[in-house]
Amino acid sequence: MHRNLVAVVAVITGLMLVTTAAGGRPLPFQLAVALYTLAAAGGVAARPVALVAIAVGGASYVAHGEAGDGLGRILFASAAWLLGDSLRSRRSYLHELEEKAARLEREREAEARRAAAEEQARIARELHDVVAHALGVIVVQAGAADDVFDTDPARARAPIKAIDTAARTALADLRRVLGLLHADYAPQPSLSQLEPLVDQIRATGLDVSLTISGAPRPLPAAVDLSVYRIVQEALTNVLKHAHAEHVDVRVGYGNELAVEVSDDGRGKVNANGGGNGLIGMRERVALLGGTVETGSGADGGYTVAATIPIEGSA
Repeated sequence: MHRNLVAVVAVITGLMLVTTAAGGRPLPFQLAVALYTLAAAGGVAARPVALVAIAVGGASYVAHGEAGDGLGRILFASAAWLLGDSLRSRRSYLHELEEKAARLEREREAEARRAAAEEQARIARELHDVVAHALGVIVVQAGAADDVFDTDPARARAPIKAIDTAARTALADLRRVLGLLHADYAPQPSLSQLEPLVDQIRATGLDVSLTISGAPRPLPAAVDLSVYRIVQEALTNVLKHAHAEHVDVRVGYGNELAVEVSDDGRGKVNANGGGNGLIGMRERVALLGGTVETGSGADGGYTVAATIPIEGSA
């Protein structure tokens, strides 16, 4: 295509020479259109062709006895070239941005897969260590208890207690590995810690209001933790992406636990840090039998609203 455009400019330039030689007027508009198109598609490599064409065009006017008008035509043709070159530069810049964004997205996905693989390997190692050790102890002690159960039942009591201890220890370790119990770590956060979380966000300068309606009551640990994490992720997204001035956090107790986080920001929030933020919210809520809705409001802002059934929960 670049060669075809150069040929078009060359033909128009030649026609200008022929027209001038025949005593006619040059073709300024046609030359300007051709130069604009060539600049938009050809770029820097086509500049020598453009310079020759503009010079020939100006010389044609001089030869036609219109030196003053020729200067204006030269400026007109030069402006057409510059406009096309500017358009080409902008397209090239946008193309580079798109390629960079695509590359970063691929790198982010690769990093997420790598992190997931590492976490799976870590959990697999811990599970192997916990289960293999506990089952080994249980098998040995069960065999010892079986050997003496008929002849000396009292001696079987010690292996049975060892089995009980090993099983309980293994269960505690499994819960720790799976994140359900952190006996050796800081306790998992819960709704009782929402106020300190909100205070942390307020310290950044963002105005946050917290409203709790209904009668608060004890919740299952998974529900308590999940709702806290949903609020935490939503507030983090507001800070990172929404450019908001005010955020409302509402928690309502009833047959269902309802949580809503809404801001007055620009609307569309990039919730990922991977895109993983909203996905994590949906997975948490789905596991608990609830629903989550997210989206921009008609007047801007962004809302995250989740409901989780708790009727009958202890």
